[in-house]
Amino acid sequence: MTKKYSFLLGFLILNLQLSFSQEVTDTIQTQNIEEIKINSKKITIDKNQTPSQIEIFSKEKIEFQNFQSSADMLANSGALFVQKSQQGGGSPVIRGFEASRILILVDGVRMNNLIFRSGHLQNVITVDENFLETALVQYGPTSSLYGSDALGGSVNMITKNAKLIDGFTGNFNTRYSSVNEEKSGYFDINYGSKNFASLTAFSYNDFGDLKMGKSKNHNGDFFGERTKYVETINGVDILTQNNNKYVQIGSAFKQYNFMQKLIYTSKSGYTHNANFQYSTSSNINRYDRLTDPSGTGLKSAEWYYGPQKRLLGVYSLEKENVFANTDFKLDAGYQNVEESRMNRNFGNYNLQNRIENVNIYSLAANFETKLKRGNLYYGIENYYDDLKSTAFKNNIKTGVIAPLDTRYPNGKNNMMRNDIYISYTSKRYVATNFSMGARIGYASLNSTIADNSIMPLPFNEIKQQNFTYSGNIGLVHNASENFILKTNVSSGFRVPNIDDLAKIFESGAGTLIVPNKDLKPEQTITGDFGFVLKSKSNKHQFDATYFYTQLYDAIVTDKFTFNGQNTYDFGGGDVRNVIANQNLGKAFVTGVNGNIKTTLAKNVQFNGSYNITLGRVTTDGNKRPLDHIPPYFGKLGINYTPKWATFEAYMLFNGKKHLSDYSTSGEDNLNYAPANGMPAWETYNFKAATKSIQGFTLFTGVENLLDTQYRNFASGINAGGRNIYGGAKYSF
Repeated sequence: MTKKYSFLLGFLILNLQLSFSQEVTDTIQTQNIEEIKINSKKITIDKNQTPSQIEIFSKEKIEFQNFQSSADMLANSGALFVQKSQQGGGSPVIRGFEASRILILVDGVRMNNLIFRSGHLQNVITVDENFLETALVQYGPTSSLYGSDALGGSVNMITKNAKLIDGFTGNFNTRYSSVNEEKSGYFDINYGSKNFASLTAFSYNDFGDLKMGKSKNHNGDFFGERTKYVETINGVDILTQNNNKYVQIGSAFKQYNFMQKLIYTSKSGYTHNANFQYSTSSNINRYDRLTDPSGTGLKSAEWYYGPQKRLLGVYSLEKENVFANTDFKLDAGYQNVEESRMNRNFGNYNLQNRIENVNIYSLAANFETKLKRGNLYYGIENYYDDLKSTAFKNNIKTGVIAPLDTRYPNGKNNMMRNDIYISYTSKRYVATNFSMGARIGYASLNSTIADNSIMPLPFNEIKQQNFTYSGNIGLVHNASENFILKTNVSSGFRVPNIDDLAKIFESGAGTLIVPNKDLKPEQTITGDFGFVLKSKSNKHQFDATYFYTQLYDAIVTDKFTFNGQNTYDFGGGDVRNVIANQNLGKAFVTGVNGNIKTTLAKNVQFNGSYNITLGRVTTDGNKRPLDHIPPYFGKLGINYTPKWATFEAYMLFNGKKHLSDYSTSGEDNLNYAPANGMPAWETYNFKAATKSIQGFTLFTGVENLLDTQYRNFASGINAGGRNIYGGAKYSF
């Protein structure tokens, strides 16, 4: 650990010192101050004057990078880590926290719901990157801002808004990628007048089977090749030889996205907004499960998620200076999410179907009062989640339908959150500015089992009520024109949801997860300390942030008893070890992030980032690795921006994940890693785009130039090999 920290600091400081001798045009200052729209209000963010660590993805950056999904956009930033179990997925990891321990928002509305699991999630890809105006990643607990689940941080994806301009404007863009024969298209049209505007957007993505790299990773060996797959011909499962072992057969999928925005301003000064979003997909194979071996060759004949559906509707009412220099905004929202899992083993023709349908209702009132020396934000938020969990199995040969145990209790399941928050951000006073905030709330959960004949449980109802609270305080001190000190202390909480408390799940590791009605909320306290060092002319900058998070009442999956037994017999010799989620002591996560930006010549800039994280959980006096902790990772790149185009060459890199650093919980997917752990890797990439010429913009690039074969830590599918892509955008 010490050697890695020393290498990081030495490398970045050396580069900074070398670059300070350059006398060239300033580009750093404008990059640190960016505008972002949150809850439809434009806020100017100076990253150097913000106590906590943040990362901003502007529309210009997103369009230039031209990635295939929102998950790929985040993964290739060098700012956070992303896990994948299939091509149609992507689970962001922030400071070693993942899934239900980070908060995903779209337009300020929570996507996290009562079935968000602790493993790996792919919900982020349901927001098409072409729809985004901005994405904001906030590191560390943000529960004071957003409530439960924001232990490691939050990702707020802000979509484009309708514009009050005269007449019609629009955009059309398309892209083709060689690595999976991607064919994508996007279209939007905006109509505006003095007080009314409408934005309609649609996108379509067709991703074929993903091709992995063919060249050996110099840090490892060949692995993950798809030599065989299962076909079902005339109702019979057949193990088939793959003609091209580098093509990951079964990873293809399609996705469709639609968005409608409306805005109307009345003579009285009120603004009415309507925001409707819908995303759906084809079936998405759980690729890692399709590669699980067995005595017959492969364990699963089919294992896929049904169409991943997300519907969002939000009505907003807002007015500036509604009273005493205070702006007001009211949001009333509805979301519907459908998730389904279908699977059957090789030679077993009973297809298991488990469907989860979630309805989410939300109401929030937010206020901003402009004071003489700062801004005061406060409000109230209410969320109500309702779940219906159903299951059945059907024989694909005979069509016979039979009952099946559900993933969650098959009765009534609901969860309610009610929070009040307040936050204050000061204007800069002499050399110092600060921010502070607090949130208190009440959360309740109710779950009932209507029929437990398939798997008898010792109870038929689970109820919980929890009082929640969190707070934060941050300070930025401008010690001099060239040196800034930043510190932030914040707490976070995560209330157990239905997935934590009541899930019944057959794990692929020969275990059975059973409900534990006695779970308590997880809580964290995080301390950040950072600094910014820049040259007098703002041409060169180096910043670093160290953090330490203490996790209390950590929810850990461990050995448990079910009806007094530590095993469960499904019959036919299928005996599973019983495990359950439990509050088992304490855990900590610590790490450091470093960034360097320096101008090498006119219009030429070097950028670098480095992240390292360590996590341990203590149970029964013994320390063991915490799950979801990525190896060190980062990005090094050079940008060249003449007046007519933008060019970028960059390297992404990941360190090795040793077997001794894998968690024993199973969440790190050790069974999908090579025998010696996940090897280190790096890729070399090049991108280019023209500036708009008569409304046309052209994009092209090569990713993974050396066609390296590699896999991200905890992932169940190899990353793409060499990818040559091209695209065009037309604006009118």
